[in-house]
Amino acid sequence: MLAKIVINVDNKKGKISKNIYGHFAEHLGRCIYGGFWVGKDSEIPNIDGIRKDVVEALKKIKVPVLRWPGGCFADEYHWKDGIGSYESRPKMINVHWGGVIENNHFGTHEFFELCDLLDAEPYICGNVGSGTVQEMREWIEYMTFDGESPMANLRASNGRKEPWKLKYFGVGNESWGCGGNMRPEYYADVYRRYSTYVRNFGSNRIFKIACGPNTNDYNWTEVLMREAGKHMDGISLHYYTVPGTWERKGSATDFDEEEWFMTMKKALYMDELITKHSTIIDKYDSEKRVALVVDEWGTWYDVEPGTNPGFLYQQNTMRDALVAGIHFNIFNKHCDRVKMANIAQTINVLQAVILTDGPTMVLTPTYHVFDMYKVHQDAELLDFNIDTPEYNIDSKESIPQVTATVSSDDSGKIHISLCNLNPEKSVTVECEFRGAKVSKATGTILSADEMNAHNTFDNPNKVVPKEFDEIKIVENRIVMTLPKMAVVGVEAR
Repeated sequence: MLAKIVINVDNKKGKISKNIYGHFAEHLGRCIYGGFWVGKDSEIPNIDGIRKDVVEALKKIKVPVLRWPGGCFADEYHWKDGIGSYESRPKMINVHWGGVIENNHFGTHEFFELCDLLDAEPYICGNVGSGTVQEMREWIEYMTFDGESPMANLRASNGRKEPWKLKYFGVGNESWGCGGNMRPEYYADVYRRYSTYVRNFGSNRIFKIACGPNTNDYNWTEVLMREAGKHMDGISLHYYTVPGTWERKGSATDFDEEEWFMTMKKALYMDELITKHSTIIDKYDSEKRVALVVDEWGTWYDVEPGTNPGFLYQQNTMRDALVAGIHFNIFNKHCDRVKMANIAQTINVLQAVILTDGPTMVLTPTYHVFDMYKVHQDAELLDFNIDTPEYNIDSKESIPQVTATVSSDDSGKIHISLCNLNPEKSVTVECEFRGAKVSKATGTILSADEMNAHNTFDNPNKVVPKEFDEIKIVENRIVMTLPKMAVVGVEAR
């Protein structure tokens, strides 16, 4: 089995936005409470209530942007409930996610402090579904206005005199579904109205993101771009990789090769979605001013047995690591249009990069893929062609066995990220370089013996990256053999 990659080092295709490696944190299950937030009085080490171990782990993978407070929760969230003293903050019912009581202890001030600790850009999603234009306008003023005004004064009375910098703001979430069950024609008008009042105060400039389509709803994209494209800076896209059906999604850890294959195939579908939605966007925006923002993506399985079904808690295996690698390779390929992506979700929910249990924390295989791919943040995508064997089961459907990204950073180092999607067979990869001489290469690998290999609180290091030294340089070619179901990162100089 041989895959060949020809890399044209002197042909750069565009910058890979660091925000492609963004995250999403919703008030859902234990993502916020017990994940990011433990409270100032917790015995778990924290900074003003925010878990120190989580912050340190996420800083290592250079989280560039964090989306909050939802998700479906965003269109039920009234921001004034989350400011002021904890005693004065009213409780609410989280109707979407388990019917639990939300105490609003994690609000606007806490979110901005978290972003400061992570050195990440805040991306806030506003309430269109059950909120008002006035409410959204006042939230923007509260966060960003530097001067004398009712909202700026309210912010100061809550302990923050200086305004924050807010670049990214989403006008509603899934307005075609939990955010209001709107038709695209109706939402286009609602977006135009609400976004008018997402104002720029002082030097702060907001990048306005409209609620885009669900998966392959191309009509939604067409209508929204036609009616409101000139009023937006970005349009979102949501797509989840579900091996089965929405009623029976499948287990996160108990699956066979057929389910593995279907998961890979459905993850690869993201490429078709981005291509087709981008074609529609191009029709109204040939200069590529409007960004495609894939602000919800990842695997979605049945919840772990014995857990609250509304908490969406699932384990994370080597299969999820490959899904992450597939998505990054697709997003990077489309870096001319895709300017942000946000995995769902950061901690304890869906394809999480971190799982917590009280004071204990474990890093998932997906976390390690983020760590391995961070070299592509703000790097230049290089032109390359890949000829790969196919991976199939019983000679039925087939998918590429190898997917890849190749980029160069500011220092001239070339980074190659490779995914072998076949859980049973290794593959030899030959990389030929044109336009540059390569004399040294080092590598890192994430792999496992079993498809469902995962990290647990008892065994947190079952799936971790290791040094990959099976790399040879032969006549300006890198030759290496990727083991089965592996993610490999190579640095060439």
